[in-house]
Amino acid sequence: MHPASSRRAGLVIDLSSDTSTRPTPAMRAAIAAAEVGDEQRGEDPTVNALQERVADLLGQEAALFAVTGTMCNRLAVAAQTTPGDVVVIERDAHLMRYETGGPALMSGVLLEQLPGHRGSFTPEQLDEVLTAGSVHVPPTTLVALEQTHNLAGGAVWPLDRYRAVAECAHGRGVAVHVDGARLLNAVVASGVPADVWGGLVDTVWIDFTKGLGAPIGAVLAGPADVLDRARRFKHLFGGAMRQAGIAAAGCLHALDHHVERLAEDHANAAALADGLRDAGIDVEAPETNMVYFPPPDGWTLPGFLAAIEADGVRMGPVGRRVRAVTHLDVGAADVRAAVEVVASRVAG
Repeated sequence: MHPASSRRAGLVIDLSSDTSTRPTPAMRAAIAAAEVGDEQRGEDPTVNALQERVADLLGQEAALFAVTGTMCNRLAVAAQTTPGDVVVIERDAHLMRYETGGPALMSGVLLEQLPGHRGSFTPEQLDEVLTAGSVHVPPTTLVALEQTHNLAGGAVWPLDRYRAVAECAHGRGVAVHVDGARLLNAVVASGVPADVWGGLVDTVWIDFTKGLGAPIGAVLAGPADVLDRARRFKHLFGGAMRQAGIAAAGCLHALDHHVERLAEDHANAAALADGLRDAGIDVEAPETNMVYFPPPDGWTLPGFLAAIEADGVRMGPVGRRVRAVTHLDVGAADVRAAVEVVASRVAG
């Protein structure tokens, strides 16, 4: 019998994603007590407070609450491009790989994909593909970055490169958007304040349903005129809400209580990587809260994931790799138990 199987009738350690977090009792209380109004009319006081808070946090003029981060990406692209424009992205960006063709379907844009190193590309690479547009060539109007970068193992864009890419784009009259689903992980890992990351670009959003532990919500920030256009597209795309303060209250609670603790997730990811390495697994060194590794020798990816889940540990498949993500609901003891399960399976 594997070490944990006798005490795990059901799943207890879910490392498949930081989206598996659940609201804490304190967050649930904040949600229950939320003051609400009509969000679509701009009359929900809790939503308005959240938008003001995030705009200030990210060094931007205005902000807009949305149900998901994918919606934020849709709004940012729609508000800063016209059909037929080119958007430059890193080839493994979420915008390219995991949004079901949304930029093409909903905004009619072309995606110019650049190969990156750990999710980032250079200003020289960018400069080579930027186009002003002509009778034959569509114009580049937006560059989209991802911070941190999921498929690069939660890697943080280096600040100097991030700044140089933004300056390159702006020098050619091109706007810069940041998919900041895990931007606050980058803030905690790098020590660079959120308003520095946000202030260097045109639009940026943060997600509250990952490491911050809220059940619903993301907020897009940027210039007021861009956000006015984004609000129109939000209604067009079916994203307007009513008493959304119930969701926004959870996000405000997360900003007050769950940001600094992201460092615990990063420490747990490092401990998980060390433990897996000690078990003989080739692990990519994590920068934040994600650990990627290939299936252990002798295992298929589905077989390995099914085996450890039978012992109460869930990890996820990403391409041909295993992904384990630490978060609010996973503590140091859980990490040690997960390592024990994996090591036992690897040892046979």
